[in-house]
Amino acid sequence: MKIVGLHCSSEDLHAGKIALIKHGSRLKNCDLYFSRKPCSACLKMIVNAGVNRISYWPADPEISLLTGASSYEDAKLDAKAVERLKSNSRAHVCVLLQPLVCYMVQFVEETSYKCDFIQKISRTLPDTNIDFYSECKQERIKEYETIFLVSNEELHKQILMTIGLENLCENPYFSNLRQNMKDLILLLAAVASSVPNFKHYGFYCGSTEQINEIHNQSLPQEIARHCMIQARLLAYRTEDHKTGVGAVIWAEGKSKSCDGTGAMYFIGCGYNAFPVGSEYADFPHMDDKQKDREIRKFRYIVHAEQNALTFRCQEIKPEERSMIFVTKCPCDECVPLIKGAGIKQIYAGDVDVGKKKADISYMRFGELEGVSKFTWQRNPLGSSVPEKNEPESRESRRMFSRY
Repeated sequence: MKIVGLHCSSEDLHAGKIALIKHGSRLKNCDLYFSRKPCSACLKMIVNAGVNRISYWPADPEISLLTGASSYEDAKLDAKAVERLKSNSRAHVCVLLQPLVCYMVQFVEETSYKCDFIQKISRTLPDTNIDFYSECKQERIKEYETIFLVSNEELHKQILMTIGLENLCENPYFSNLRQNMKDLILLLAAVASSVPNFKHYGFYCGSTEQINEIHNQSLPQEIARHCMIQARLLAYRTEDHKTGVGAVIWAEGKSKSCDGTGAMYFIGCGYNAFPVGSEYADFPHMDDKQKDREIRKFRYIVHAEQNALTFRCQEIKPEERSMIFVTKCPCDECVPLIKGAGIKQIYAGDVDVGKKKADISYMRFGELEGVSKFTWQRNPLGSSVPEKNEPESRESRRMFSRY
C-alpha cells in the first residue's frame, strides 16, 4: 500500500473535499480512511471519483448526531442520504475495525516505554518519577476517549442505528465493537506517550551558538511531536524482528492551503523492511550476534528513510522547507541520501550518534552540514526560550484521512 495523502478538515472544508481538491481523479481505485463517516456532500464527490473503498471510524459521523436539537433532524436526513449513496455506488463503504492480536497492546506498551525518547529522559533526569510514562499515557487515554469514543453506550447505539450499523447494536457485537475501539485508543495513547510533552523535552538544535538562529526556523514542538508519533506508529509495521524504525516526510509550502494542516503537506513515509515482493525466508534475519557476516540482515534491509524517499507521493521542492522525522538516528547509509534529496531539516533521536557498530555506523549524522538537525533533548536554554507552541491543532485532535 502506498500512502499518497494525509489530510484534515479545516474551518471551511471537510477532509473528503480537501482530498478531492488535492488529488482529483487520481483518487480512482484508491482506498480512503476517515476518522468519521463522511457526510453526503463529501461522499457523492468521492464516489464520483471512482474510489475503491471508504473505511471509517464507527462513532459520531461528520454531520454530528451529538449536536443540539435544532440541527438533529438535518443530521438524520444527511445520514439517510449517505446510506442511499452507499447502497447505490460501486465503492465499498465499511467499518474497518478488527480486533488486535492478543499480545499487541502489551507489546506496544512495553516497547513504547523502552523507546529512545523515554529512556533518554530517564537517563538524563534520574530523579524523575519512573512512572511518568504511565501518567502521560493515562492523560492521552482520557483525551482520545473524549475525541474518538461516545461515552454513553445507549447514545452510541442510537448513532450506529442512524448511520446504518444496526447490526452492530446487539451483543456480543456491540460490546466487541466497543472493546476493539478502546484497544485501539489504548494503543494510540501508548505510542503518543512515547514522545511526551515533558519538562521542556523536545526536538532542539544541539549547537548552543545556533540555537537562537535556528529556533525561528524550527517547527512548534507540538507539531514536531505529532509527526514523530506518526513515525513511531509506522515503526510497528517493520519486518525487522529486533528494531522497528519509522520515517515520515513533510514539507511546508509558501502559504497556507485549504487543508487543516495549514501550509504543511505530506511527502512520504516508510518503515524498515525487506525489498518489496520478497518472502519470509528469502533473506537472512540475523543481527551482529551471528558470527558469519554473510548471513546477517544488514545488507538486505531497506531502511525507513530509504522507503520514505522511494515511495514519496510528491517531489521535494528545493525552495520549500522539507523535513524528515525518524524514530532513530539516521545511519551513515541514509544521511547522504537525505541531504542529496534536498531535505532541509531532520528530527530524530540521538542515542546512537557517533557510534560505530559491527555492521552499521552513525558517524556522519554529527558531521552533517547544510541540513538543520533537531534531536530529542531537554531545551538547552531551559525555560528562557518559550516553546513555539500553538493552540492545540485540529490535526492533532483527529485521525488523518489516508489515501
